[in-house]
Amino acid sequence: MKSKISVLFMIMFLVLSFSVCQAAIYVCQTNGNNQNPGTKDSPVKEIDRAINLVEAGGEIFIAGGTYTGTFGVGYMESDKPLKMFGSYDQTFTTRNIMDTPTVFQPDNEAGGRARRAFLKFTRAVDGTVIDGIVFDMGYRNAYHATEGIIEGLETGRMLRATERPATGNSTAEEPIIQIVSAAQGGDVTIQNCVFVNGASFAIQGGLREGTFRVLNNIFVSNRMAAIEIYGTCGSRGGPGTMANCGKVEIANNTILFTWSRLADMKDMGYGIRIMTRCEYHIHNNMIGGSVLAGVDNTRFTPDDRVKLDNNIFFVNKQADLEYSPASNVKLNLTADQFGDLPFASARGNKQDIPEGLPINRQYLEGFLSASYTEEIDFDPNSTANQLRAAVGMNKQGSITSSVTMFMNRYPWRDAIQLFGAVENVGAQSF
Repeated sequence: MKSKISVLFMIMFLVLSFSVCQAAIYVCQTNGNNQNPGTKDSPVKEIDRAINLVEAGGEIFIAGGTYTGTFGVGYMESDKPLKMFGSYDQTFTTRNIMDTPTVFQPDNEAGGRARRAFLKFTRAVDGTVIDGIVFDMGYRNAYHATEGIIEGLETGRMLRATERPATGNSTAEEPIIQIVSAAQGGDVTIQNCVFVNGASFAIQGGLREGTFRVLNNIFVSNRMAAIEIYGTCGSRGGPGTMANCGKVEIANNTILFTWSRLADMKDMGYGIRIMTRCEYHIHNNMIGGSVLAGVDNTRFTPDDRVKLDNNIFFVNKQADLEYSPASNVKLNLTADQFGDLPFASARGNKQDIPEGLPINRQYLEGFLSASYTEEIDFDPNSTANQLRAAVGMNKQGSITSSVTMFMNRYPWRDAIQLFGAVENVGAQSF
């Protein structure tokens, strides 16, 4: 009798293990249910449920639809590597980001529930793949009702996290995809995705070891930088030697309209940031409309660790490349000057505006003429300030600022149209 009970418990354990930890999970917003086992015929409804069910390194297949997380929580976290493939039809037989896009789109209420990166990896990442998903933070952000209005666009300028909107929640200034510095490291691939309206970095990640690949994605209207990958391994090679944690490949991406940290447009606003402790191969990208520079290389990464080849640059307001060869030296360079740099490779880069590029025209016009003004009203000799000084108080004035455009929401459906816009450069159809 005892033997039969032991066998029964063993069978129950195996069944429970299979149901809790599966190699493949299917997700469908339309006909899924979180009580389902997550099979192709019986999918779950939400992505965060799939993350809980899938085994480390397992696959998640996602049908088209709009996803915000269970109960609209608006964020997802994983402590394990996973492979996430989006934009399938409801039967999971065909995949097309144009016709059946999987859209991760938290709303403004989500910002009141949690102020976190939308998709965060906190621990193990080796083997992670994110493929074929639209990440749109445009409805989580808050926007000014009257300032920065551009005719033909849905919103005014974005409100910073410190600015309280008239209704709703303030902007959650967190990255779209984040791999925290404490993550264990390993190979990561993010490909065939769209990142739009990110109130902070679109992709920000630490790399302890391995290769981080960002391939064939579209980035439009993100703040600070579209891509920032930095090394997190310990020092190697003795004093004065910069560690080399791994490789970063950034290829065939379309990166447009990267906004500055503040509305004054003086700080940040880069398509790609070359950070420390990694090797970088940046090639066949199309980078335009950066408030500062298409590529930032001011962190003193050794030149022989940088390859910058066959990229197209246009309408980057300060430079195509911001480069620091030494402390307190900063050069603003155009693509035709890259060949004089001591990089491992710098070939085939050019300034060019591709004909027929399907950019939202209203957004482009607003960006090209975007400006910031500031007026200071301070009269040290006013009666009020003389009285303040007489009693030991600080004198006072006022600052009034205005901006014509800043991080206005870009239509995500327009962003998808950029796939395949230019042959061999930028994001290609897949």
